[in-house]
Amino acid sequence: MALDKFATFTSSAIPLPIENVDTDQIIPARFLKAVERKGFGDNLFRDWRYDKADQPVADFVLNNPRYSGTILIAGKNFGSGSSREHAAWAIYDFGIKVVVSSFYADIFKGNALNNGLLPIQVSEEFLKHIFALIDADPTTEFKVDLENQSFTIVKTNESVSFEINPYKKECLIMGYDDIDYLVNSKEDILAFEKQRG
Repeated sequence: MALDKFATFTSSAIPLPIENVDTDQIIPARFLKAVERKGFGDNLFRDWRYDKADQPVADFVLNNPRYSGTILIAGKNFGSGSSREHAAWAIYDFGIKVVVSSFYADIFKGNALNNGLLPIQVSEEFLKHIFALIDADPTTEFKVDLENQSFTIVKTNESVSFEINPYKKECLIMGYDDIDYLVNSKEDILAFEKQRG
């Protein structure tokens, strides 16, 4: 599946200062019936966004007009629980490009990178600082520069670097999933095979 190419961008952020958010909270199991990656954003955090009468919960961040943007700032240990890839699908389909946290479950991190979603890991201190800034001013903007692997608070110019696997970085920048990468490397593969004789 072709993904959007990941370019440097600036955005405000949606704060979710809850620790240990698991994949069943991100996308409840009852919504995992579809096999295509479309439509999952409608049910992102479904049981937090809507009450039992299927009405929006006004004070949940995704329903609160104070918060907007394509960056989700999440509490520690985001994406724990089952290994469902649908959690990354739901976040990406909702329109979020980046999740920032101080710790991720490894499987979620891998699923995110495989599906066009950039998980940025920062220190717990920096994460608290970000939450405080958004709490004081929900319009606070952040710059995400994947090429230079930096995450910057625009107003203060405070910046941190983040790590990413070089292969996954290239895939995000080019908008490739693993199959796209192989297809686009066809000429190099054929040349290598020819060289081997």
